[in-house]
Amino acid sequence: MWKKKETIQHISAAREQLAPTECVKRHVRLAKLIHKKLAEAAEFIEEKSPYYKCTTANVLESENFKLYWNRSILTDKIPSNRLNITFMNKKTKNTFLIDIAVPNTHNLAKTITDKQNKYQGLANDICAMWKQKAAKLIPIVISSTGVIPRSLTQSLTRLNLHPNTHTQVQKSEILGIRSIVRNFLNYK
Repeated sequence: MWKKKETIQHISAAREQLAPTECVKRHVRLAKLIHKKLAEAAEFIEEKSPYYKCTTANVLESENFKLYWNRSILTDKIPSNRLNITFMNKKTKNTFLIDIAVPNTHNLAKTITDKQNKYQGLANDICAMWKQKAAKLIPIVISSTGVIPRSLTQSLTRLNLHPNTHTQVQKSEILGIRSIVRNFLNYK
């Protein structure tokens, strides 16, 4: 069952048997947390239930904001067009393209750079298609063992989210890794 080469990094990053379920659940849980925080900030929701119990609407819209959940943005030429969250401020004409990633600790910097490069073309197309002043990619990246890179705090600040949100993101990730390790140890 337990092999010598399987470290916590191997288990937490995505063991083949667990990746389709546990790692996806962890990813969705983090995305739901950010989505709920943005929905509260834009006054789409007032409920104080925990983020993991909330249902996420595909589109939330008001006079000032639009919030998409896990939705493709149609373009003619950009293949990378499905983000976890897209948040548009209609007044300032700024759109935030939010993508979540949970890599191993040693891959944090590479993952952040890859996310920025992957969606730059989409950001340019959004500015033109939706007549936005700016479309900014906001990578929300935390390691699979809960290590927080500096960029996470910067990303959350750019979204005007409360400073303690990074602590909630870390707590969510640690609960996720706990679940993955438990399931791995019980895997038959």
